[in-house]
Amino acid sequence: MKVLILGVNGFIGSALTRRILSDTTWSVCGVDLHDFRLATALDHPRMRFLKADLTQDRGLIDSLIPACDVVLPLAAYALPASYIKDPLGTFELDFEENLRIVRRVAEAGARLIFPSTSEVYGMCEDSLFDEDTSRLVLGPIAKERWIYACSKQLLDRVIWAMGAQGLNFTLFRPFNWFGPSLDDIRQSAPGSARVTTQFLGHLLRGEPIPLVNGGAQQRSFTYVDDGIDGLMRILQNPDGLADRAIFNLGNPDNCVSIREMATIMIEELSAFPGFSGLSGDAVMHELAGSAYYGAAYDDAVHRRPSIENALRLGWSPKVPLRQGLRLVIADALASGRWRPKDDAPPTADALKAYA
Repeated sequence: MKVLILGVNGFIGSALTRRILSDTTWSVCGVDLHDFRLATALDHPRMRFLKADLTQDRGLIDSLIPACDVVLPLAAYALPASYIKDPLGTFELDFEENLRIVRRVAEAGARLIFPSTSEVYGMCEDSLFDEDTSRLVLGPIAKERWIYACSKQLLDRVIWAMGAQGLNFTLFRPFNWFGPSLDDIRQSAPGSARVTTQFLGHLLRGEPIPLVNGGAQQRSFTYVDDGIDGLMRILQNPDGLADRAIFNLGNPDNCVSIREMATIMIEELSAFPGFSGLSGDAVMHELAGSAYYGAAYDDAVHRRPSIENALRLGWSPKVPLRQGLRLVIADALASGRWRPKDDAPPTADALKAYA
């Protein structure tokens, strides 16, 4: 099988590429502006990497699609700060550019695996978000934070309608996937990283942890290896169960508030060499969402998935939250990216027992 991954250097794309190359005989054609997450995969005989811009090199992208069996358009803005800072850019990439690609996939008769998002559920009040029955409730127009969710939801609906005309597709909705190299831990600006990276960076730099709106909002955190397991089941598509279907890929057992996440991260980092005093030193700082992100910010109270559809694929998440966080912390400490180069970090061997 030939798999085309657009946005291959992203967190999901790079992890999926490594898994495909290690566990299957499939080939990967990957497109991105950068390759820093791909490392040794670039030299693999079944890997072809092309440096290209989806918005500028459309002819190249169009030529690649018919040569592949499966297409995953993974390139998108994925940070709330980006949605608020550049709402039109978010719409243009996440909806307009991806719609163009989806149409090319349909014309080529290839299979589409498209990344929807847990954000499409918005302010849904269901205790568990169900792909088939939950209402998708978004906030006011002036709260531009929702343009990402709205763009993704509309594209979900277009893809579903195209399925009735012959497009073979699967939609998957990641719920707060996290893991090593999710974001650059050296970035400290508000909203410059997803919450696990943002909080860990603050802790390692001795900075207060910002709790937007008090941190009461709940999220279901999913370790990246579990998420990639789910994507591989979708690619394998046992008995065609993934055809023209939607799957939540999240861990309902790892559902905690953002404040609880901060507390857990403090506890887990405190267990690592050199950080035993952190539990008494760490500070949390509450602030309004408007102060952190701007007036266009809005948020969902909770986000917990039903995974009944995914269970029928033979998938279920395995990694508990604390174990996943220990792996993230160990990777950050071993890399040394959090401290000056002249202050050597613990060796990888010294950290194994803690991860």
